[in-house]
Amino acid sequence: MLKNTVTKKLTSSKFTCEYCGKSYVKESTLLAHVCEPKRRWLQKDEKRVQLGLYAFQRFYKLSAGHKKEKTYEEFVKSSFYNAFVKFGSFVNNVRPLYPDKYIDYVVTSNVKLDHWCRDEMYEKYAIELIRKEGVETALERSINTMLDWAKEKESTYNHYFLYASANRITWDIKDGKISPWLLLNCDSGLKVLQNFNTEQLSMVNAVLDPKHWSIRFKRQPKDVELVKQVVKEANM
Repeated sequence: MLKNTVTKKLTSSKFTCEYCGKSYVKESTLLAHVCEPKRRWLQKDEKRVQLGLYAFQRFYKLSAGHKKEKTYEEFVKSSFYNAFVKFGSFVNNVRPLYPDKYIDYVVTSNVKLDHWCRDEMYEKYAIELIRKEGVETALERSINTMLDWAKEKESTYNHYFLYASANRITWDIKDGKISPWLLLNCDSGLKVLQNFNTEQLSMVNAVLDPKHWSIRFKRQPKDVELVKQVVKEANM
């Protein structure tokens, strides 16, 4: 009788998942169990998830008018969790200019969430930012991009236009990492453009809009002089 009672207690005892509430007879089964809520909590500290959470919070604050910041628990339970994490992965991979500004730009754009990861969305943002930003900011980012290349290639940053691959320079221009402020006011930069093929020129055409930059340079001659002085001192 005692044996039957003990057996009954053992078989009736359950190990319950704190994330989804599902119960198991064996503890080992519970430990091996990975449900969707548990998976979301386990990946909380991943960069893409943190970026997705930030976008989720900014969306509800800027677009939905929520004053209280959304918590990670609310994010985990949201039906939009996967879509926001996918956007977080996109941001993490693209590494946009000023990620916080880009996220705010996207969440207030009235574009559907499913379309946030489209390349044209970022291209539009980058072009608008590149055309509006000041010369100092543009120069600083361009030189930092060159320094990153130099570190990677064990070279010097002022050799960027001379030795960086045309493909690398094309993408750096397209992504806004090398500004037209520097490129179009530097002899070695202009020489690079002369060697671009048709496809490469097509990729950077929107960023290097000749009409826009011609007008901009004429209106801001002092800024053009600043760039040329930097180019001269850097021996580009």
